Amino acid sequence: MRKVVVIGAGLGGLSAAVRLAAAGFQVTVLEQQPEVGGKLQRIELGGYRFDRGPTAISMRPAFERVFASAGSRMEDYLKMYPLRKENRHIFADGTIIDLSDDPQEMEEQIAAYSWEDARQYRAFMTEAGDIYRAVGRLFDRLRPTWRDRADLRLMAGLLRFRPLTTLDQLLRRYFRHPNTLALFGRYATYLGSSPAKGPAVAASLAHLEAAIGVYGIKGGTYEIASGLRRLAEKLGAEIRTSVQVTRILSQRGTVRGVETEAGDWLADVIVANGDLLSVNRGLLAETDRPRLSNARIDSYEPSLSAFVLLAGVRKKFEVLRHHTVFYPPDYGREFDDIFQGRRPPSDPSLYVCFSGRSEMGLAPEGGSNLSILANAPYETSAWNWTEEETGYRDRLLRRLGDYGLRGIHREPEALSAYSPAQLRQDTAAYRGGIYGMSANSKRQALFRPSNRGGLRGLWFAGGTTQPGGSAMAALSGQMVAEHIIASYGMG
Repeated sequence: MRKVVVIGAGLGGLSAAVRLAAAGFQVTVLEQQPEVGGKLQRIELGGYRFDRGPTAISMRPAFERVFASAGSRMEDYLKMYPLRKENRHIFADGTIIDLSDDPQEMEEQIAAYSWEDARQYRAFMTEAGDIYRAVGRLFDRLRPTWRDRADLRLMAGLLRFRPLTTLDQLLRRYFRHPNTLALFGRYATYLGSSPAKGPAVAASLAHLEAAIGVYGIKGGTYEIASGLRRLAEKLGAEIRTSVQVTRILSQRGTVRGVETEAGDWLADVIVANGDLLSVNRGLLAETDRPRLSNARIDSYEPSLSAFVLLAGVRKKFEVLRHHTVFYPPDYGREFDDIFQGRRPPSDPSLYVCFSGRSEMGLAPEGGSNLSILANAPYETSAWNWTEEETGYRDRLLRRLGDYGLRGIHREPEALSAYSPAQLRQDTAAYRGGIYGMSANSKRQALFRPSNRGGLRGLWFAGGTTQPGGSAMAALSGQMVAEHIIASYGMG
């Protein structure tokens, strides 16, 4: 039986483990944290339950595909429920937009501040849908070699989603008002980038959320990781937590296993679900990664990161929905702070997830479990989180008070902060960036490192690889697994 070691039990690694175990491989998953999930972790503080990591879930079919690949039903392992009109956006001028799949409702909300933008909404969404469908055709399979990437159909598809156009440039073909530009510009952050520099392909996410929907998970988003673990173990995969891989072992250009503090595991195939850049730099000799030398890795700009606060408050806030975003007067300035100043924004947009609004039991009676996120820079010498975290935390909580969340600064029953430095320590995220590298340049947006490693038998899956982004992590694990299965003629 062919042996596979999966490094990292994030959604990409667990997805690959499920598919490979179902195909008959002997699969061992090694995770350095005490629990599976990678960047997605469950945190419980004083009766409040939080998800630290992805909280907005879309692309339901991608998750259904993982379970179906093993002959199972997703509904037997986790329950998704649609979130309609639970995605609220509040702007500095007091305008509120609750995202809707009804174009007329969206036009009416946008018209409250700009008739001109409202008239352009449907045309923009039509282009967003075209881009989404083009992306779907391109990312229906991996293209691990340069020959695959030179496919003429791939080149034609690339042109359909405007590879030389930034998201901001695309949006300005339709909209003028700062509120609308911020509303749709935020999708660049899903790729770890700035709207002014990130690719126009991010506009496809507007179609994804409107047409396909955003979902909540009963019990919290962490139930996705928990459900995948249960299925993988049912199929015979072994999952070991609190085991840190220290080196990928090779011989004559081929993987032969991994070295850990708990001993060595031999393997015919290794699927690395950890951060692609960190794995290459930390676990492989330069001779085993000819296309990713230390100098080349240093040349990549890391993606943005996040500063996360988990706050349990014994009160409810009428202004909040399941997902709420508060925008500052100058939305673009925070990306100048992050990517040029390399410091946390002085006045950032603030995202608040209140999952307890949609489901009882995630907070005590009359309480709110609030996951608060501010975009932040990757780790640099310009900012020391150890010294300045508390002051920045208090500033953000006071800002939320200004937005109507009165008392959150003075009265939390539970409060925890999580910085980019802690993200790097827990998950080996490259310089604390969420997505490995930003998409702020054409090179990094279009030519991300391949899912195939420099060694024979080494593959990469997860949010820092192709297709990229946390929403596609499970899909990348599936596609990598399919390549491995095909290469061994197994089904």
